[in-house]
Amino acid sequence: MSSVSFSSIFTNNGRSLGAPVSLLRTLASTHASCHRNIYKSNVVLSFSSSNRNFVCESWKRHVFTHTDTAAIAAATTPSSYGYPEYHRLLPCPSQNCPPRVEHLVVSEGGPVLEYICRELNLPPLFVADLIHFGAVYYALVCPKPPLTATPEQMRVFKEVTDPSVLSKRSSIKGKTVREAQKTFRITHVDQIVEAGTYLRVHVHPKRFPRCYDIDWNSRIIAVTESHVVLDKPAGTSVGGTTDNIEESCATFASRALGLTTPLRTTHQIDNCTEGWRKR
Repeated sequence: MSSVSFSSIFTNNGRSLGAPVSLLRTLASTHASCHRNIYKSNVVLSFSSSNRNFVCESWKRHVFTHTDTAAIAAATTPSSYGYPEYHRLLPCPSQNCPPRVEHLVVSEGGPVLEYICRELNLPPLFVADLIHFGAVYYALVCPKPPLTATPEQMRVFKEVTDPSVLSKRSSIKGKTVREAQKTFRITHVDQIVEAGTYLRVHVHPKRFPRCYDIDWNSRIIAVTESHVVLDKPAGTSVGGTTDNIEESCATFASRALGLTTPLRTTHQIDNCTEGWRKR
C-alpha cells in the first residue's frame, strides 16, 4: 500500500527518566539540537532491577509525515530538503539537523524495524540506533489529529479508528480508546507490530555531545547501596529526553560505575517546574 502524506500534526509528549545501559555502543550520526545548561547541580540516581520492556502490539496502514513522499524517497542522500545521508547515530555530531518526526499507521503486521525502514527509506542500522536511543514510539490506536489536519488526514484517521475496525482487534479489547492511544517506547528491534498501530519516529533526536567529553568518574560524589550522588555537568540531560535516553547522566554514570543494571533518577531539577511554598 502506498504511503499517505500527513503533515506534522501530532505533539510530542512524555519522557522517560529511566535510561537503558548498553555498554559502549558505537552508533553513528544524525543531528539534533544540543542545548547547554548553564547551571551546575547535583543529582541523585538510584539503582533499579526492573526492566522497561513494553509489548508492542502495532499495526500498519498509512504514513503520516511532515514531508512529502518524494522527500522520503530521497531521505538517504543529501537533498534540497536538507536531510543528511543516514548511516548511524554515532559519533555524536556537534551540529544539529532540523527536527524530523514521522507519524505512521501500520498497514500490515511484521517486525517494526523492517516496516520503518521500508516506509521511510532508512538504513536498518540507523533505525536500530533510533530504537536504542528511545526515539521510536507506538500506540495501539492513532491519536486524534489537531484542528489543522486536512480533510484527507481526517479521513484516514476516521478510517483506522472506526468502531467497526477497532472491534475486530483483540489487542485493544478491554481498553478504552483513550487508553489505547497512550504511547510507549519501542524497546526492541524485533518487536512485532500489527495492522492499525500508530508509530512515531523521531528521525533527528536531540543530541548531547557534551556527554562524550566528560570524565564521569570524577563527577560521582558518593555511592551507596541504593543511590549514587552525581555532580551534573552542564549541557547534559539527567535522565534523557523524549527522543534520546541514551545520552544522559543516568546512562553514562552507570557505565562509569560498571553497572549491569541502569541507574534511575530520583528527582529532576534541571527542567522548569511549578509549585508553591509557604512563607
